[in-house]
Amino acid sequence: MSYSKQIFNLECQQCPRLSSFLKDVKQQYPHYHALPVAPFGDKKAQLLIVGLAPGMHGANATGRPFTGDYAGLLLYQALYDFGFSNKPTSESLTDGLELKNARITNAVKCLPPQNKPTGSEVTLCNHYLAAEIQTLPNKAVILALGGLAHKAILKSYQLKLNSALFGHNAVHSLPDGHNLINSYHTSRYNVQTKRLNHDMFADVFRKIETLLI
Repeated sequence: MSYSKQIFNLECQQCPRLSSFLKDVKQQYPHYHALPVAPFGDKKAQLLIVGLAPGMHGANATGRPFTGDYAGLLLYQALYDFGFSNKPTSESLTDGLELKNARITNAVKCLPPQNKPTGSEVTLCNHYLAAEIQTLPNKAVILALGGLAHKAILKSYQLKLNSALFGHNAVHSLPDGHNLINSYHTSRYNVQTKRLNHDMFADVFRKIETLLI
């Protein structure tokens, strides 16, 4: 699926640290994608899911957000359970998975060292997220997975970061009529420490259903 370069640019190298890191990763893992990771899903989706950045052995390896790593397990199961996907798991670009009325993207398109982008890298990449949000239909829902994704979304609207505080299953109205809903990230750490579980994540999707009516 192709996107305009305002939304995604596979050749982007505007963050020197990330570009250099990806070159090193590609040398270490020649079969990995190790490039900016494109959004995945329905181009006309009412639900946009925003993560922080690709994972080393997940999206960075496969080229699809939340694919091939632990963080995707809960997410893709929920998408399937609530009718946004034709399969409950995401394994590779050739697994036949399709999303319906949902799309997944990241605030930062490239794998950062130690999974931690700098503030300036989030800022430099933010114009892609802002452009993608502008393509959403009326009264869309944006799901932020984690506090950093939440802040990146506010930044894309040029809103003050204290204008909408992050809280699990909290909903915030955005200036263009869209709704922002928060969830703890579906990371291995959050699931294994029970900060986030299946029922808590399902509650988020139940609320999304009410917002999309």
